[in-house]
Amino acid sequence: MNVAVRKPVTQVDAGALKARAAQLRGKIIDMSHAAQAAHLASSLSCADILVAAYWHVLNIDPQTPDDPLRDRFILSKGHAAAALYAVLAMRGYFPIEELDTFCKDGGRLAEHPPANLLPGVEAATGSLGHGLPLGCGMALSGRIKGETFRVFALLSDGENNEGSVWEAAMFAAAQKLDNVCVVVDYNKWQATARSDETLMLAPLCDKWAAFGWDAREIDGHDIGALAEAMQRVPNGSGKPVALIAHTIKGKGVSFMEDDNNWHYRAPTAEEVVKAHKELGLA
Repeated sequence: MNVAVRKPVTQVDAGALKARAAQLRGKIIDMSHAAQAAHLASSLSCADILVAAYWHVLNIDPQTPDDPLRDRFILSKGHAAAALYAVLAMRGYFPIEELDTFCKDGGRLAEHPPANLLPGVEAATGSLGHGLPLGCGMALSGRIKGETFRVFALLSDGENNEGSVWEAAMFAAAQKLDNVCVVVDYNKWQATARSDETLMLAPLCDKWAAFGWDAREIDGHDIGALAEAMQRVPNGSGKPVALIAHTIKGKGVSFMEDDNNWHYRAPTAEEVVKAHKELGLA
């Protein structure tokens, strides 16, 4: 059996992670402005989740991105690709200068994560509902080969509208894939309406629990709590883990928070400066 060297459960330095999250949000805003790209608010809402994962939880090494024993992190909400790209660049998977090519012709940083182009990108996503099924397949494949690693899948709340998510949820519970963790970025918005106005997701945590998962609700902007919960996967329950992370779309910038206009619009140069000041980066 190939056994991964599991990162020990360690105390979380929440202050350092919060500072990293502010830097990440600044880069995401810069990328949206430069490319005039959409999905800025969706990227900001999941920034704390990504920071907790990539700077505290995941057993990864940017120098060996294809290590078969690495933990897998799948950005199933692929429209937040800017957040993932910025994280991977900041962690050293590719030069940070390449972020300037986001959404540019001929570049590797497409508006949604591409397959087999960028180190650290585990799957091509963006067509919602695919990330968790892929993650379950990875986890089961690892078990068959005697490899121990964890799989984390970050889903949007609107993605829970997809039947393929619930098919995968039933599969993971049946197979007792306790090394699989779903984090739902529950920012209460979809593209044009409130999530619960589109389809009734609530009570979302109860739904995941009913499908056989160890499900709990969590503050999606409490980096310390996120890191603590994720680093304990598997958590001894024998079940896959679902963290229903309550978040705010556009988190970190007051004039973007909970304003769904930022699902599609990009900031002006003046708004970039204002946002950086609010984030403590100016």
